[in-house]
Amino acid sequence: MFIEIKTNSSVPIYLQLAHQLIEGIVRGELKPGDSLPSVRAFAADLGMNMHTVNKAYHYLEEKEFIQIVAKSGVFIQPNGIPGATVIEKQQLKEQMRPLLAEGLVLKLSEEEMVKMLHELVQDIKEGKP
Repeated sequence: MFIEIKTNSSVPIYLQLAHQLIEGIVRGELKPGDSLPSVRAFAADLGMNMHTVNKAYHYLEEKEFIQIVAKSGVFIQPNGIPGATVIEKQQLKEQMRPLLAEGLVLKLSEEEMVKMLHELVQDIKEGKP
């Protein structure tokens, strides 16, 4: 799996890393039970600070996408990732709301935004940036 970090992005590096790992899970490049590199090894491979990788891992652990097992390693959730809970769906909806409002202010139609959403889903599944 190829990881690309954009240093000029407004998105923090740890989130860029976490989001790319999530996309790898979506595409099946990372499967339940697969191990991820240690924080130290991943940071060295990516040329970034260990604390950044650690923060990304803890973000993913909090979302229950990965499991960190002391002295054993980091694994994609071995039992698979369950579907979204009602609370998680509500949180995603709340996160999308400001973006949709911004689109409406910019005079995008609902149809245009739905089309953009479909395109993004396809890009994620196909591994396009």
